[in-house]
Amino acid sequence: MSRAGLAERWPLFAGAFLSVALGVALVQSSLLLLISAATYDPPAGWSEAARMAASDNAVAAVSMLGVILGIATFLAGFIISSTFAFTVDQRRRDLALLRLVGGSRGQLRRLLLGEALLLGFLGAAAGIPAGVAVMNLQGWLLRRMEFMPADFEGQWRLWILGVSFGTGLALAVAGVLVAARRGSRVRPLEALRETGAAARVMTVSRWIFGLIFLGGALALIIVAPHGGVSGGVAMAMNVAMPAAAAVAAFSPLLVPLLGRLIPAGGVTGSLARANLADARRRSASVAAPLIVLAGLVIGNAAAGASFTTAGADQMRAQTRADLVVEAPGPVGDRIRSVPGVAAVSTETAIPATVTTGSGEDQESESAMAMVIDPAAYAAAHSAGDALTALRGRAVAAGPGGDVPSRGTIRLRLPGLDLGEIPVVAGVPATMSGGPNVLLAPGVVPAAMLASAPTQSFVSLAGDADPPAVRAALARVGEVSTADAWLRADAKDRNSTSDKILLVIMGLGGLYALIGVINSVVIGAAARRREFAEARVTGLTRGQVVRSALRESFAVTVAGLVLGGVAAGATMATVLTTTTAVVGKGTLDIPWTLVAAVIAVALLVTSVTSLLTSLSATRRRPVLLLGATE
Repeated sequence: MSRAGLAERWPLFAGAFLSVALGVALVQSSLLLLISAATYDPPAGWSEAARMAASDNAVAAVSMLGVILGIATFLAGFIISSTFAFTVDQRRRDLALLRLVGGSRGQLRRLLLGEALLLGFLGAAAGIPAGVAVMNLQGWLLRRMEFMPADFEGQWRLWILGVSFGTGLALAVAGVLVAARRGSRVRPLEALRETGAAARVMTVSRWIFGLIFLGGALALIIVAPHGGVSGGVAMAMNVAMPAAAAVAAFSPLLVPLLGRLIPAGGVTGSLARANLADARRRSASVAAPLIVLAGLVIGNAAAGASFTTAGADQMRAQTRADLVVEAPGPVGDRIRSVPGVAAVSTETAIPATVTTGSGEDQESESAMAMVIDPAAYAAAHSAGDALTALRGRAVAAGPGGDVPSRGTIRLRLPGLDLGEIPVVAGVPATMSGGPNVLLAPGVVPAAMLASAPTQSFVSLAGDADPPAVRAALARVGEVSTADAWLRADAKDRNSTSDKILLVIMGLGGLYALIGVINSVVIGAAARRREFAEARVTGLTRGQVVRSALRESFAVTVAGLVLGGVAAGATMATVLTTTTAVVGKGTLDIPWTLVAAVIAVALLVTSVTSLLTSLSATRRRPVLLLGATE
């Protein structure tokens, strides 16, 4: 019966099948690439500096793939569970008839679980070869975005077959468990008459899950401002997921309320509003993926842009310089000799590996070390007396964080192991990051500094001629105004997180659109008889189609508004976090992206609704009304 039900009602399961297949493909690809990146060994002949840079990029790639793995699992489970819940709801009369002819609750649960197992097996079978193509695409993206070098390739492992089939089966079964339990508990006569538990939209499980996700979102919102730079940013970027899930759980109550605010003119408008209020499950199923789409994409994009802006503003407020000169090697003396230069802080960057802790707690991470003049650096970056103790063979914790401000670390530079070295000072971590370790002159050999990238913050004297000074400094290196350099530097520092965000937004948007299309298709497939009844009462085929379009438009607008509420939770967290870290709340909303999300959502739902409603009204209504159950 499970096999026959799946074959007969395949349009209802098409979206769930795609979600399972895509989930398996992404999990398989991300897991293989994650292991390949974690075990990547640069080719022989690379310099130690190049190896350190490759190791740093590999860490970022592993982090991104881990996030994609979690997001893919969450979204796949969310979309699949929503699809099965909606599918079971659309089949409640069929399930009630099975109960009336002698089927038990356990048999109904086994029937639905059998369908899920078949769907999971088929989805995994399709997802495994698709995962190979996805791995090639993701590998290309990793190389294109410069996370991994040009020779990096994902490595196939035979045991992934078991993981992929297990993932497909687990996603499908987990998605149907709650729906199967609820469907089997409904009394058959209540399902046929649509009364009692069968008519209840806000079930106990929906209330519980909604409140749990709401509590998780509120906890992140409250704690994020106290998490500092790295912790606060990470928590703010994760608010959108539980917030969207909470709003989606309460969507059967919220979508009809918002639908009433949309003007309803004429017969088609009145019919659309009536359907919106009556078919709350269908409306909520279409709105849920839209809520996830708007909440994740808009919320995280706004958070990323806001943190970049806040970091640039913070650096601008702390920097005391007029010009920035970029050139290889220590060029401080040449810059100081230029007439009109009042002060200069020359800072030379060197890749490093920092080891903290000891024994089982020992951890090694890639870092950026910077050789500075402590007094000049403090003056140029408003560090006050924070670096007074930095002299001789010692280091200070830099604005990039990840290094304790006191204690001892083990520091390794390309071709030079400095061993145990004390941390005697530190400057506060900044939103835009920076070097992790600051070193005084004399610790690093001059030969290592000769070709290292150097940036010099230059302050001009009051009587200086700025064009003449810039012309003279241009003979030393590339010259920029401090404001222009800070903007470019903040953007460059956040490029890695922006790339990760881009991939995650694309993944979230793809899953959400699959969920939207699937819900619209399922809803229209079950409305053939409803459309036929409307036509025999006097409505034309065009009026029925327009009514479905207006209903789809209303649900889409409601879903986007509720998604905006979920995104607003992220934006509120961003404001409180930037206020706590920087001292001023910063919010930068990407309005172009917001407009694009709205346009794509309206286009996808409108086209899908138009095609499915035209298909559902293709046959003559008398044939549909005369058909037997």
